[in-house]
Parts: sequence; C-alpha cells; structure tokens
Amino acid sequence: MSATPPSLLSFKRVTVMRGERAGLEGVTLEIASGEHICILGPNGCGKSTLIKTITRECYPLVREGSSISILGRENWNVFELRSLLGIVSPDLLASCTTDVSGFFSSTRIFPHHHPDPEHLARAEAALERLGIAHLAGRPVAHMSSGEAKRTLIARALVHDPRTLLFDEPGNALDIAAQLQLRDTMRALAQSGLGILLVTHHVSEIIPEIERIVLLRGGRILADGPKHAVLNEERLSRLFGAAVRLHRLDGYFHLY
Repeated sequence: MSATPPSLLSFKRVTVMRGERAGLEGVTLEIASGEHICILGPNGCGKSTLIKTITRECYPLVREGSSISILGRENWNVFELRSLLGIVSPDLLASCTTDVSGFFSSTRIFPHHHPDPEHLARAEAALERLGIAHLAGRPVAHMSSGEAKRTLIARALVHDPRTLLFDEPGNALDIAAQLQLRDTMRALAQSGLGILLVTHHVSEIIPEIERIVLLRGGRILADGPKHAVLNEERLSRLFGAAVRLHRLDGYFHLY
C-alpha cells in the first residue's frame, strides 16, 4: 500500500505581518497534496500574503500554538521548495520581459548562460503542451497578454511540479484569453496536477475545483464544498456588496 503524500500545506493559527498590519491573522488551513481548491476574496484580503507564505517570501510570527509546514516539512531550502511548485502570478509577468526560464526560480536567460540540452528539451515540451511552440523565439514583451500568460504557465510546468499556484490568473486578459485560460486550467487539473487558485473572480473557478475558502481581512470566513460555500449571502458578506449568483455549465457568475 502506498503511503499518503504529505499535505501541500498545513497552517495552524498562522499570523503574517505586512508592515504594521496583519496580512493573515490566526489562519488555520490544511490543503491536501493534489487537491483542487480556490481561495476567494476581495482585493487586500490576504490572498497574496498566503501565496508568499507558501513560497517563503513571507514568514509568520513565532507564537505558542502556531505552526506551518509545506509538503510535510517545516524547514526548506527555498530553491528546493520552489522546484516542487509551479507559480503563475502577475509579479512574474512583470519580471519576465525577455526570455523566460522556469528552472532555478529564474525569470530570464542572460547572455552568459548556456542552457542544458535537457532543459531546452523540457522547455520545448512544456510549450508544446500548452500549444504555444510557435512562441519559443518571441520575447515576452512582444506577446499578447494571453500568449504571455500561457508562456508563464509553461514556465511553471517545465520542472514538473506537484502543484500549480495560480495568483489572479485572469488579470488583464480579454474574453477570448480568459476562456482559453479556463480550458487550460481544466486540462491541467484533469491531468492530475494539484491546482490552488487564488482569485477575486468567481467566474474563474473551474468545475474541477470542489473546495472553496473565503478569505476577508486576513481571516477565513468559510471553508468547505463549493456547492455549500458559494451562496449569495456568504458572497455578499465577503465582498461587502449585495450580489446575485448564477450558475451555468459548471461555472458561477456574480452580478
């Protein structure tokens, strides 16, 4: 019998400061390895702080009764950890202005770099997987927003991560690119990759995601099955506005 893989993350009463305020406050959260889950909340609710805590860009306060582990370990070499995760975020898009490299957490290839042939082959395979092999020689700055986003996803896949973390993936995309992004996310989820989607857009939640965590003011408002958590009362409280909820073809929409 195979052993159960360690959880992607295990937070117990975690508080993370961002300047003078708490980006996360007393958060207890467990996410299984390979799980498809969405962290949903308005801007400023702590979503980015959560991502940065997972990737070890932010660290929690040391308090009695508080603990954090990523993939079953409390201590990590940051570069080793990031080799096991695939990150797709607006921050990376701003950094990747020329060539894109997903190995060693890098964001570009400098003139003195000489990529290993195996790495080049894996990069070509990742581009092919996303249907963008024709973009291999094009600088990111010369791509459309949709092309650049798919290139970032290929970058996140190139080192064969266990989980993909999507941080507000639909930002700056037009309707066609948003639909293409959703199809890509669905295909990746169906391939067996864990998907952690962090967003404020309910419409980005693909049907394969069955668990929703609502985050507001650095605290968890709700955590549970999608059909139970996504309702008009909870979402109105989450976003601080009266909203109506509509479901169509497995997707949810607010208006």
